[in-house]
Amino acid sequence: MPSTKTLPLVKDSERLESRLKEIPAVPGVYLMRDEGDRILYIGKSKKLRNRVRSYFRESQNLSPRIAMMVQQVREIEFIATDTEAEALALEANLVKQHQPYFNVLLKDDKKYPYLCITWSEEYPRIFITRKRRAGSAKDRYYGPYVDTGALRSTLHLIKRIFPLRQRPQPLFKDRPCLNYDIGRCVGVCQGLTSPEEYHKIIQKVAMIFQGRTQELLDILAPQMEQAAEDLNFETAARIRDQIKGLQSLSAGQKVSLPDDTVSRDAIALAADTQHACVQLFQIRAGQLVGRLGFMAEIPPQPPVAKEGQELSQLSLSSPLWQGGERGGIEAGAILQRVLEEHYQNVESVEIPSEISVQYELPEAEILADWLSNRKGRKVTILTPQRQTKAELIEMVERNAEYELARMQRLSDRNSQAMEDLAEILDLPEVPRRIEGYDISHIQGSDAVASRVVFIDGLPANQHYRHYKIKNPEIKSGHSDDFASLAEVIGRRFRGLKEEERGKMEDGFSDLEEQEKLSNLSSVSRTISDKPDLIMIDGGKGQLSAVVAVLREMNLLEELRVVSLAKQREEIFLPGESLPLPTNSEQPGVQLLRRVRDEAHRFAVSFHRDRRSERMKRSRLDEIPGLGHHRQKQLLAHFRSIDYLRLATPEQLAEVSGIGPRLAQQIYDYFHP
Repeated sequence: MPSTKTLPLVKDSERLESRLKEIPAVPGVYLMRDEGDRILYIGKSKKLRNRVRSYFRESQNLSPRIAMMVQQVREIEFIATDTEAEALALEANLVKQHQPYFNVLLKDDKKYPYLCITWSEEYPRIFITRKRRAGSAKDRYYGPYVDTGALRSTLHLIKRIFPLRQRPQPLFKDRPCLNYDIGRCVGVCQGLTSPEEYHKIIQKVAMIFQGRTQELLDILAPQMEQAAEDLNFETAARIRDQIKGLQSLSAGQKVSLPDDTVSRDAIALAADTQHACVQLFQIRAGQLVGRLGFMAEIPPQPPVAKEGQELSQLSLSSPLWQGGERGGIEAGAILQRVLEEHYQNVESVEIPSEISVQYELPEAEILADWLSNRKGRKVTILTPQRQTKAELIEMVERNAEYELARMQRLSDRNSQAMEDLAEILDLPEVPRRIEGYDISHIQGSDAVASRVVFIDGLPANQHYRHYKIKNPEIKSGHSDDFASLAEVIGRRFRGLKEEERGKMEDGFSDLEEQEKLSNLSSVSRTISDKPDLIMIDGGKGQLSAVVAVLREMNLLEELRVVSLAKQREEIFLPGESLPLPTNSEQPGVQLLRRVRDEAHRFAVSFHRDRRSERMKRSRLDEIPGLGHHRQKQLLAHFRSIDYLRLATPEQLAEVSGIGPRLAQQIYDYFHP
């Protein structure tokens, strides 16, 4: 039968020319799709027609990666926008949504922390976090910061300089704690300061993390002088101490630059065949006020089959990063993506007047125009080649190389541990995905289980799961870890074969042989999350219970399972009465211990939360007419049983859903 497959646009000149004529010469975003209607690449341009046409010119010197992408393009879509700034914002959103294979994708790396200010709350909190949550649009994240120790020291000093909320929950119900008496807090828990006044304090703190410390000092100095003139010496002394503390923050952080009046950012990267470590130095008034770190993934180059070449002859790990001129082009695309992502999440006052980049950006003009519009004044992007600014870029690049080397050492240790574990357990392949399970309870009460996942030797928190044990026979006074583990494993792997078969069919059923080859890398990401190894916290008994349920589900041949006993760090295999002869300090055994300890920690923390919640509610359950919903409202209002017990009937009646009659019943219960 004749083939109905659509030819790539590069091989269908008539359809290509017709499609290019339809694309207008206006700002916008273009999407390139393959034969399976998957998005290969999303880009932006000031003139869509010129940019898209440039991909198909024979004289255009495309990088190997983009040239391979062009060979697969069957269709081009576009979205016209009014301005280049709209095109930039739209492209960023579409890339996050669709994650196209040929776009530069930033990695959400948890080792770099952020500082969060919760502006959405009446009294904002300030804390360090490694998760950037998509919560309220008002909340502001600063970072990610490379130097975690310096960030914690800065926050600790700021809490000594400014009177800030020190505790997440009030220590007392009717009075402030000692922090208020010594001037470390303004009595937020008791409402002793208004939200407006507290916001003014937080705005000063925010200026520090925006790199505007000198601007803050210029504001505080006249306030101190005015307070002294008004004979308000206590206020003047407090502001004086704040100024001294702020000056100590930036002491010893001078960077030698000829013009220390210009605010500038300097960005550079170092990369291997898999990752790019990016460093961004924030320099304000000649001082290094922030050092941010980003990670970009460099996926393996997709395989292309030459005529007569079989699938087995293709290499899936050919390096993308090749250095030289073409490597510079790829590096520029990564730097562009990092800058776009970073500056979309900052306030306009944080945008510097000058940005020094290691490589030329592919869309530098669009980015500069967009930043200039946001800042309200001209923003310059330059690639310094000599003198002081070039030396600054070299310093940033050196720091990026140190971070990359550190990451490579960690990766090498993990690779060694996985290879050692594969040798210990006689596995056919290195266990890239390891799942660990543990049970936690106190004599059967509040029994829970945990699942932790390690991918390539590192914790993958997004795959962690909690389980509440549903077995009715497991209750206070009666525990059964064997039955609990059997239940959890059964729930986790129920229907695994059907799920995997469905995903495989979705991934391959409509693909022709050539498309399988050209898109093998992207399709492989849809395969099931079946673990290479299951680790059970326990000895032979726990392992036997898990083996029994896997055998019942006909999965014992597909899943490799072991147990790790705590007492002597012994590894047990199914059907073996004796543990494996191992050394507890072997890299593979240490990796299993890390998985075991993490599963234990995760289970215990969940058990404590459940037990604490039950103990809170246990006394309230005895009050007639007080259901679960009203209990939650009372605890949310009074914070604890102790505060609730001290409340008067009038105070109890103020809670939503608690009328005067029920309030009196609650009061009588605590005051018989």
